[in-house]
Amino acid sequence: MLLRRCGTDALLVEVDSLTEVAAVRAALHGLPGVEELVPAARTVLVKGALPRVREVLANVDLTKAPATESRQVTIPVTYDGPDLDLVAETAGIGTAEVVELHTAATYEVAFCGFAPGFGYLAGLPEVLRQPRLDSPRTKVPAGSVGIAGEFTAAYPRATPGGWRLIGRTRITLFDPGAETPALLAPGDEVRFVVA
Repeated sequence: MLLRRCGTDALLVEVDSLTEVAAVRAALHGLPGVEELVPAARTVLVKGALPRVREVLANVDLTKAPATESRQVTIPVTYDGPDLDLVAETAGIGTAEVVELHTAATYEVAFCGFAPGFGYLAGLPEVLRQPRLDSPRTKVPAGSVGIAGEFTAAYPRATPGGWRLIGRTRITLFDPGAETPALLAPGDEVRFVVA
């Protein structure tokens, strides 16, 4: 673990894996004086309580995240995405098996980014892990469900994107007028179900 000072009241914690990110996030969540935690793929930005943060991090076990109570989120999906056949062909399985594998897994929101409300969901079955498209789309419709590398996600709004799209959802993933604008937050447990 590497700690880098960011301004006067923040640290960037650099680690080697999503498991280590989850361990750092869980260890610091709710720590008095911590104003903000921003996890990413291999880092966690921590604002506030720096002496206490350093003390906690000196004793954190990075091999596993402590058990915490996760919020459960279910996302209904219509599996008719434009890349569903490509994903199946690349994986060497049928489209029905793609859907079965995608819905059978339980995912964890590892971190959020790219666009407001966009959650990177870890836990994608190995056989479904595939690269992004060679040529990204200039506009991916809001609600599109895709896969890229080790992650799956649902696009909260129309944006450019290069993920392989396997379906779509009608639920609102980001509402700037809501008390909590983003449906998903790091640590949430997510299941996809056939709509």
